[in-house]
Amino acid sequence: MNIYDISKQAGVSIATVSRVLNGSPNVKPKTRKKVMDVIEQFNYTPNAFARGLGLDSMNSIGLMCADSSDLYLAKAVYYIEGNLRKNGYNSILTCSGYEHDDKEAALALLINQRVDAVIMVGSHYIESDVENNRYILDAASHIPVLLLNADLDCPNVFCAMCDDFKATQDATLALLDSGIKDILYLYNSHSYSGMCKLAGYQSAYGMQEIAVNSNLMQFFSGSHEDIDGVCSFLSDLRKEGLTFHAVLASEDMLAAGAVKYAKLHNISIPDELSIIGYNNSLLTTCSDPEITSIDNHLEALCYQLVKTCIGVLNGEEMPPKIIYPGELIHKATTNLIQNK
Repeated sequence: MNIYDISKQAGVSIATVSRVLNGSPNVKPKTRKKVMDVIEQFNYTPNAFARGLGLDSMNSIGLMCADSSDLYLAKAVYYIEGNLRKNGYNSILTCSGYEHDDKEAALALLINQRVDAVIMVGSHYIESDVENNRYILDAASHIPVLLLNADLDCPNVFCAMCDDFKATQDATLALLDSGIKDILYLYNSHSYSGMCKLAGYQSAYGMQEIAVNSNLMQFFSGSHEDIDGVCSFLSDLRKEGLTFHAVLASEDMLAAGAVKYAKLHNISIPDELSIIGYNNSLLTTCSDPEITSIDNHLEALCYQLVKTCIGVLNGEEMPPKIIYPGELIHKATTNLIQNK
């Protein structure tokens, strides 16, 4: 039994158990008695909860990342690891890949390493099939689990995310308001975040009472490094007769491929083709022209996630979910009215 089992038996939060064991005065006598009764029932002393309280902690946090070669995920790991180090915690990183069994095995590996908490970097860890998230719920019954840019309602699970739905909705509306009605939405992930973005695109068309052309929603199944592949993919769509005057991409790599496509076919940017990416990464400034992109405030998200993690481990009450707005950063691939 650990601090999480005690909280469940007593019907109180993990933070409340922590405060009782720390001797905090900010606990009602009735609540304190309820917790102590459970402790006495199972013949435990506070020392038996040392790890859960951080008194004999391993001072290590597990980081799960699907693919460390992905620009977005690599940057997130960099921010999170740096902030954890500043707070006196070491990081143990495992790259799980995207297959469910591999993700489950990676989480089990970290728990066996006696980490104090696990931070899951990226929204690929949350699946539409509820049962496939069971391993996360089980882990959260033992240690805090924190999710970057994903949402899962469960005790001891904490989330920091960008409002991908509204950010994509706003970008789509900006293009529609500029007179472009045939916006190609290009995406490469069915993750939680990816589905929120797709829904935001569809919602914008609905708000304008314009029917969504299903052919304008295209999934690119290639590698996240294959900019040439994106160019070829768009060229094939052109050969098939699909017309579009804007590309709204779910990440900057796809937008960079759209820039390459436009140059290949002598299409003027942004006069004949507007392009918007997502993440506002280094790719947007490396491109010529520089790419308009949605900034999801990754550094702030990572800072908040670490702040929440440290707070939870210190027995503080922390918000289970914090949502940041996305921001459209106007650059050379669009000619939109700003702050409309």
